[in-house]
Parts: sequence; structure tokens; C-alpha cells
Amino acid sequence: MQVILLKDVDKVGLRGDVVDVARGFARNYLLPRRLAEAASPGRLEELRRHDELRARQEARTHDEARDIAARVEGTVIRFDVKAGPTGSLFGSVTATDVADRLWADHKIRVDRRKIELDPLKRVGRFEVPVEVFTDVSANVRLEVVPEGGDIEQMEALQAAAEAEEAAAAAEAEAASEAAAAAEAEAIEIVEAAEVAEAEEAETEEEASSDEPQEQQEEAPEAVPAAAAETEPEQ
Repeated sequence: MQVILLKDVDKVGLRGDVVDVARGFARNYLLPRRLAEAASPGRLEELRRHDELRARQEARTHDEARDIAARVEGTVIRFDVKAGPTGSLFGSVTATDVADRLWADHKIRVDRRKIELDPLKRVGRFEVPVEVFTDVSANVRLEVVPEGGDIEQMEALQAAAEAEEAAAAAEAEAASEAAAAAEAEAIEIVEAAEVAEAEEAETEEEASSDEPQEQQEEAPEAVPAAAAETEPEQ
């Protein structure tokens, strides 16, 4: 089923995208939550005209793009968001949010698809690359701050989150190294057992091949049958 997204939906698309989704997913999740609407011919035409208008407001030459890039580089966008005590957001900040604020606050129009940003889900300071035009890019600075908080609180939460991530990464690395060491030890034990088994089999084979030869050396010399039956004439 084809729908038009009304909001950014993680792993589905950005607001305004026309996407194909399973009918059940659309009817049971996207449509009831007003995250999308059915892609009727009238709405698709309206969306096309809107995209054309936006495109006319974006940079159309390298000179325009360089001017826009210079403005983007000097821009700081602050988002006051709801966050938990560890700095995790109740929601996220997306590329569409950044594009909307660039236009609303600074009258800078960029295509949200040209903003290289995975949804932000924690507070902090971020630099986000923006492709303004072919071969013309700039970084926009973001400050994601807890609602009702300040920069100091944001920095404290960001430091705590980074420390938690570093501890988790160190723990994962230690676990990986321990698993690798255990695997190497197990391989050594198996290899040693295989070597011992091969040596034991070789010893048994040598002993088995030597036994007939010893029996042959100890056997008495046989007397020819013809000589035993013939007696000397008187």
C-alpha cells in the first residue's frame, strides 16, 4: 500500500516521503496514529507542487550554494526536548526537524534528504553535515538541551552518557577477548588430543608389525618331509 508520511518514521522514511508499506502496517499503525495518509492522486499532485516550490527556494548555482553554506556554517540550532535523567530523549531529533528549523529561524532552505543525520536520541552538542549543492557542503551545529534545563546540565548528561557508552564498549571488548582466549585454548586442547591419539595409533601399529617378525625368528628350523621319510639302506 502506498502512503505519504506525515511525520518522520524510523526505518520507514521522512515526512513527505511516498513509501510502499504492508497494508496491515498502514491500517493498524501508521494511519490510526496520524503518521501517514493514503497516497491519493490529489494528494500526490499537491505534494509534487509543494516539492517544486521548495526546490525553487534551494540553491540553484554554485555561487548561491557557497553563500548558503557560509550561512549554515555560522548557524547554531537549539532544540529543547523532553529527556530522562540519563539524557535519553523521549523521542528524537531528525533531519526533518533540522531542515524545518533552518527555514523557520534562518530562512535557509535545504533538502532534508541532504542532511546526514541519524535520529538523535540523547542530549548533547552535534555537528551535522549538510550537502547544500553538488560539491558544496557545510556543517550545522546542534544543541539538544533538556526541556527546562541549561547548557551545563546538557554537558553533564552528555558526559555521563559518553562515560556509560565507553564502559559498555570496554566491557564488550573484554568479553570478546575472553571468548577468543577460551576458543583458542579449546582448539589447543583438541589439537593436543589429536596428536596424542595419532602417536598412540602409530605406536600400536609399529608393535603389531614387529610381532610376526619375532615369532618367525624364534620358530625351529623345519625338516624336509622327504628326508624324514627316507631311511639309509643297509
